[in-house]
Amino acid sequence: MLCMIIQSLRVVTNPTLKAIARAQEEAEERLRRGVQSVGLPTPEEVAAAKARVQHQDRLFHFAVAGVAGSGKSSLVNALRGLRNSDSGAAPTGVVETTITIVPYRDSNHRLPFVWYDIPVAGTLSQPGWQYFNNQGLFIFDCIIVLVGERFTQMDTAILENCQRFQIPTYIVRSKADVHIRSLMSDMGYDSDDDDESQHETMYNAARQRYISDSWATVQKNLRDAMIPPQKVYLVSNKVLLSAVKEHILPKTALDEMELLKDLLEEACGRRCVAPEDRA
Repeated sequence: MLCMIIQSLRVVTNPTLKAIARAQEEAEERLRRGVQSVGLPTPEEVAAAKARVQHQDRLFHFAVAGVAGSGKSSLVNALRGLRNSDSGAAPTGVVETTITIVPYRDSNHRLPFVWYDIPVAGTLSQPGWQYFNNQGLFIFDCIIVLVGERFTQMDTAILENCQRFQIPTYIVRSKADVHIRSLMSDMGYDSDDDDESQHETMYNAARQRYISDSWATVQKNLRDAMIPPQKVYLVSNKVLLSAVKEHILPKTALDEMELLKDLLEEACGRRCVAPEDRA
């Protein structure tokens, strides 16, 4: 599926400097209106941020950000078509195992993708734009933001500053299968009961409740942060891995395929040309 989306396209542009130029124009306009502005990275800072992660303009750079325990590293592995136990997989654990931004090439080396595991704390000790600039997050083609019941200060900072640089963001809640099972238990489902009909009824009810509650929670968090409404993708890492590695979508799938499709189509739309447009 991934190959089909990009097989007739190639990377031809790097939007980072263009995005910074647009952000600079907006900052100047804010100053003219007497609104306090924020700092923008210099060309030297852009170059340094790229050097830290061995950034190559000919590749697509996808970042995944989330607090410890959010399933961030497992999601990075699933997107790469790897199980957590596979060789070369990002290390996982409830305690944050990543202290610096770590790049991982896609397990299918024919695909020009690099996935980044972005460590995120829950609170900020500096203004959001400074954190964003200091981490060099402006170099990525898109950022997946893994969220929980409530947005952290880091979540808000990433979403707000991606807007400044016109970097696409994807709000994701992972571990959908775990959350649905927990809701089933709360609704009184007995896992020792062999009644398949009851299991299906309870599963469907819990699934719908999870979808509704997640959407409502994310939209409220966006309103509270004064960020425009945005889609939330509900995914299970197991389902995502099956879609990427085996090209199989189980009936329990939620937004896994839509997330993959949106990620790649938007990235290609920003940085590729179709064959008929090539000189």
